[in-house]
Amino acid sequence: MAKKRNIIVGQSGGPTAVINSSLAGVYKTAKERGFHKVYGMLHGVQGFLDEQYVDLSSQIHSDIDIELLKRTPSAFLGSCRYKLPEIHENPEIYEKLFEIMDKLDIEAFIYIGGNDSMDTIKKLSDYAILKGHAQKFLGVPKTIDNDLALTDHTPGFGSAAKYIAASTKEVIRDALGLNYKKDSITIIEVMGRNAGWLTGATALAKTEECEGPDAIYLPEAVFDIDKFLKNTKELLKKKNSVVIAVSEGIKVEDGRYVCELGGGSEYVDAFGHKQLQGTAAYLANFLGAEIGCKTRSIEFSTLQRSASHMASRVDVDEAFMVGGAAVKAADEGDTGKMVVIDRVSDDPYQSAAGIYDVHRIANHEKLVPRNWMNRDGNYVTQEFINYIEPLIHGDYQPFMVNGLPQHLVLKKK
Repeated sequence: MAKKRNIIVGQSGGPTAVINSSLAGVYKTAKERGFHKVYGMLHGVQGFLDEQYVDLSSQIHSDIDIELLKRTPSAFLGSCRYKLPEIHENPEIYEKLFEIMDKLDIEAFIYIGGNDSMDTIKKLSDYAILKGHAQKFLGVPKTIDNDLALTDHTPGFGSAAKYIAASTKEVIRDALGLNYKKDSITIIEVMGRNAGWLTGATALAKTEECEGPDAIYLPEAVFDIDKFLKNTKELLKKKNSVVIAVSEGIKVEDGRYVCELGGGSEYVDAFGHKQLQGTAAYLANFLGAEIGCKTRSIEFSTLQRSASHMASRVDVDEAFMVGGAAVKAADEGDTGKMVVIDRVSDDPYQSAAGIYDVHRIANHEKLVPRNWMNRDGNYVTQEFINYIEPLIHGDYQPFMVNGLPQHLVLKKK
């Protein structure tokens, strides 16, 4: 009797508007390639350690369900922020994971996530080689932050950038309608701890009928609060309504996050990341006190990653592509790798899936090049805009029921 060929897939880290499109790509390609069962980890590797998983064929019954899944935000299977210990620190955890995989006849383990998730793939593939296990381990890129090394960009980034650019235009329009005989400053806070790709996306709001944001501050450049105040005062001499975009992760020269200047949260996650919030609120209060005009702070917050109604078609299609490519790579014998997106052409825009050793990707951050920002560090260059602009193209309309988007929801027993 032939051994059953089963595959398991999990989702990890902060979800995106298209993370489930990658899941759909994994499922559809695995079925086409003859895998017997496609299991889904519930809440990533953390849930898998508790033997929480589901047979995806009990959830996905048709091509319509696959299309609905591609239009569903958040992590369909549930996510986690769980850091695997180093192998020598706790080998028992690895033994347990591989026992569960052996029990389920798992041939390939696919993890959809960002930098920390690729660290999980690296450790599991290393352990498998060390102990002679046959399972293949493949990573599928996912992060709105766009900070994974070696890939041209990451699935989830294009849709988040599209939402941010559109929302920035709307905020600018709103602010302009309320500036009669009075000055106003609006500070928009965008996600991005160390990488400013998302904050830079606000520059796309500059179109034929919109001036775009007046200043953009990324975490790749040191934030000087005195220069920030001086620049804002100069802007107010030229216009009544000023809109500024800042990354949540901007830091002053001594290394402190701006949000910490106002006594921000001390919460730290499993990966040692401080929770960042309140950057825009702090700066709006600071400017209000220093200048004496109306100020407002706006955080796009989780809407940046969950607004699937604003998903980019390019992004959805590429997310589906990399999910499928991971299955193909595992089926053809690859392990310890991450699928990447290679930009083939700019005009017309075209991309293809590639594959790289995950050791070259895990725990490495891709930041915005300093020469893609202006000399003063308060705006992005045309080169930055040219890079990001093709990624927001096209729409992927949700299935509407009674005026609202319909989603595919996991049915638990």
